[in-house]
Amino acid sequence: MSRGFRRGGCVAATPEPAGRIAPNRGTRPGPCPAAAGADATAGERGSAVVEFTFLALLLMVPLVYFIITVGQIQGGAFAVVGAADQAAKVYVAQPDAQSGRAAAEQAVMLALADYGHPADNASMDASCQPSDCLAPGSAVTITVHLTVPLPFVPFSDSLQLNASRLDASATQVVGRFR
Repeated sequence: MSRGFRRGGCVAATPEPAGRIAPNRGTRPGPCPAAAGADATAGERGSAVVEFTFLALLLMVPLVYFIITVGQIQGGAFAVVGAADQAAKVYVAQPDAQSGRAAAEQAVMLALADYGHPADNASMDASCQPSDCLAPGSAVTITVHLTVPLPFVPFSDSLQLNASRLDASATQVVGRFR
């Protein structure tokens, strides 16, 4: 009764004697995979954990770096918009153009520092329409430029590797009454 059967329910490849039909015992015919090379898969046990860890690191590290970089750029965008808006408001509240520019630069640096961006990566431009900046009814436009470096890159100053350059402008009208 046990002729032609192996462990696991596989039928061995030995032929039945001539004239005899093998009964259907619910097993699949053919050689067992383990019978062909029982020792061939013994060295591959446990490699799925290693392969999963390697592939997870290979895919997750760039994904996490991309998410951090996008977060830095988004934070820089918020910082630039807020800095330009606050600088324009501070500029029009000052009594003269020199103190207005100094106060606006201070507001830009403070707003960028609140978002964690160093002042070295930013610059500010001020323009007025008409040329007298603090005349009633004139429009003061402040433009803030920010360079966002790639995160976790050593020597980024000398390598000049930047993730993005962001610009934002804000305009305030000087009021008649101060």
